[in-house]
Amino acid sequence: MPNSDAPTKDRSTIRTLLRLWPYVRPVRTRLGAAAVVAIVASCTGLVFPLVLKWMVDGPVADRDAAGVWFGALLLLLLGVAEALLFGLRRWLVARPLASVEASMRADLFRHLQRLPVAFHDRWASGQLLSRGTTDLMLLRLFLAFPMTFLLVNSVTILVGVIILLGQDFTLGLVLLAPVAPMVIACAYYEGRYATVARRAQDQVGDLTTVVEESVLGIRIIKGFGRHRSQARAFRELSHTLRGTELAKARILAAIWAVIVSLPEAAIGAALVLGTVRVADGGLSAGTLVAFLSTALALRWPVESIGFLLAMTQESATATERYFEVMDAEPEDDTVKASARAPGGGGLRFEGVEFRYPDAPPGAPPVLDRIDLHIRPGETMALVGATGSGKTTLTALVPRLHEVTGGRITLDGEDITAMDRERLRALVAVAFEEPTLFSASVGENVLMGAVDSADDTDLARALDVAQAGFAHELPQGTGTQVGEQGLSLSGGQRQRLALARAVVGRPRFLVLDDPLSALDVHTEALVEAALRRVLADTTALIVAHRPSTVQLADRVALLSGGRVTAVGTHQELLRENAEYAWLMSGADTPHAAEEAAR
Repeated sequence: MPNSDAPTKDRSTIRTLLRLWPYVRPVRTRLGAAAVVAIVASCTGLVFPLVLKWMVDGPVADRDAAGVWFGALLLLLLGVAEALLFGLRRWLVARPLASVEASMRADLFRHLQRLPVAFHDRWASGQLLSRGTTDLMLLRLFLAFPMTFLLVNSVTILVGVIILLGQDFTLGLVLLAPVAPMVIACAYYEGRYATVARRAQDQVGDLTTVVEESVLGIRIIKGFGRHRSQARAFRELSHTLRGTELAKARILAAIWAVIVSLPEAAIGAALVLGTVRVADGGLSAGTLVAFLSTALALRWPVESIGFLLAMTQESATATERYFEVMDAEPEDDTVKASARAPGGGGLRFEGVEFRYPDAPPGAPPVLDRIDLHIRPGETMALVGATGSGKTTLTALVPRLHEVTGGRITLDGEDITAMDRERLRALVAVAFEEPTLFSASVGENVLMGAVDSADDTDLARALDVAQAGFAHELPQGTGTQVGEQGLSLSGGQRQRLALARAVVGRPRFLVLDDPLSALDVHTEALVEAALRRVLADTTALIVAHRPSTVQLADRVALLSGGRVTAVGTHQELLRENAEYAWLMSGADTPHAAEEAAR
């Protein structure tokens, strides 16, 4: 994962935020109209001081009651117009900004589905969740408020300064004196705030990860009495985040101190100077009232600059975090040209090598020169010690990982010459750790079939997997299994995962120890039903038990990332000491060899 501080060092805030333009472009008309309306509304507020000047120098000085009432009515109408214009601005931006956020979230979700498994192995889920929730909320707020009001306030300040200089040039220069130090202060604190904001948003992602893992692993936490250690880890992360947020608050307080105090001092100086000039007769009272009213009307546009710049920095960080994921390379969908292998039916591994993308240079490959041929309609068991690469080898067939050497063919066709959708329609998989989704039993099983699958296919798959318990659930196969399927036992989840693998009648079946959570009686029933399915498919099964191995026509022994022996179960028991040791459970290979004799 990226360093939380590094990305801010050479980052251009404007260039980063410009990456949002493709999402903003479809709604640019309404956002532009909203900005124009907001500028008109804000500048309407600058008309108030001009009306006050006319009232003080005119009707008030002349004791004209009708003129005073007319001025009051005019001020009321201006206030109503300003309020209606700001209401119109909010109405204009509400719908388009909601659509921008929804579009970005949908794109992020689609992209996550297309990213390779290696990406998801590296990234904590909480970091991805925070990008799809907190960061997108910050971007919506930026588009609704800072993006518009940085422009609106800049225009308002410019118009206000012109009015001030037009009313009295000398007093106008007094009010402009703090501009230079304010710009210097904002530039100084901008970089510091960007770094701390990035750190805070990454820490939110870490905290989200801890919460998610604690919820999903609540049985482990309770079973081992680890609630205190989890609470301590959460408290430490919360304390760290609190410190970072306080650092943000301190920087923001410094910005506000400069932006608020310097203009206030300038207004005070202008008030003293203006009062002296009125007393000397060099300035009318109405002009001084109008000047000070204009200056006070500009207080919010000026003081909000610090707040708006801080939100802009956080939004730039959120944009950066969002595009860190969106810039990750998805699975390569390029279909390579490949000639058919002569006589290469079934599933064939030809000189296959694999090493993980983040493996250090010079590290040995996880799989090294794998040559294996599973004939059409044959079932082959894959046996090996823990860490020998069995699961990795099975993940290569549906291209969850890409081979780094050699090739894999299905009925003579290189799998890299197939688009993934077609490949995964041909190959069905069931993993040792079954994953179920927050959906009904039927929806979980039918996820493994094409759209034409019906209740008959569902019933057949449940029968093969000996998952008849599904019909006895409160709503039958329509029963919601809950998050991760934790409302079911491990054996029930594994049987539903097996049913999902066979429901589509795949031509190729890859099963990673699919019966490990079953008791011996249920395992025997599943194996008997599974034999009928295996008779019509080409299958590769990772196996640890002799009973599962006996489902296969042949067995391949994987040792140290290489296939060291291939044969029937009985042949390997007689001829291969390592295989006999794995199947016997003896303490050493030598003991297994002696027992076999």
